[in-house]
Amino acid sequence: MKQEPLHRLYHHYSEMPYSQRVLYTAALLILGGGYLFALLNVYFTYAGKAGGNPLMLSYQDIVVAYSGSGKGSRLESALLGPMSTMLPADERGVLLAWAAQGAKQAAYETDAKPTLDKRCMACHDGSNPHLPNLGSYESLKKVTEKDTGATLATLVRVSHIHLFGLTFIFFIMGMMFSHAYVRPVWFKCVVVATPFAGIMIDVASWYLIKIFHPFVFVEIAAGAILAACFAFMWCVSLYQMWLMGPPDAVALREREL
Repeated sequence: MKQEPLHRLYHHYSEMPYSQRVLYTAALLILGGGYLFALLNVYFTYAGKAGGNPLMLSYQDIVVAYSGSGKGSRLESALLGPMSTMLPADERGVLLAWAAQGAKQAAYETDAKPTLDKRCMACHDGSNPHLPNLGSYESLKKVTEKDTGATLATLVRVSHIHLFGLTFIFFIMGMMFSHAYVRPVWFKCVVVATPFAGIMIDVASWYLIKIFHPFVFVEIAAGAILAACFAFMWCVSLYQMWLMGPPDAVALREREL
């Protein structure tokens, strides 16, 4: 099979100065660590959200995160799910009973506030915009309403961060990976372009899950594709940068110059 010719502007890692290779390597190592922490964050954010095993991430956990449980309030879903280990069973039972009885203001001071002040205010004092503020009855009342999952405002806020952040990450990854010698060239282009389609599908799925729950599988597939492309570009780049000699086509071009 005839080998595809090298583009006149293409430079393999072996043709780069060591300073540039060290720069790429440092960036790849930090990005790789960051991606691992991002995957762990997904696990800790969603595992047990539906009230099941808090050590396992399930289909229903993701459904509840985006569209809500459709049963109790956000407070009850949290106390039965990811927050179930954050306070003793008797104190959790008091809060659940108060919420189930209508979360009445008359019983707030005696039934809810003491436990919240003791167990929850270290994180839910309003200083973190990503966590509900439980510092007053008015703010607490919002999380005792029916659990409908992430609000539209929350999804929009997270979407723009996600779109900007992942676009920058995969642009940087793609720029570094563009120096890898991969054939056929169309496959290399697919690996570079696919994550950007995956980002759009991933974000769109957040909204669509609220309408049709099986879109969870689309989100999972998009996330898996992003991770696979990232891992492939990361491994190939580092391997060719330090462990692989110049490809035959690159070596031949150098001899011809």
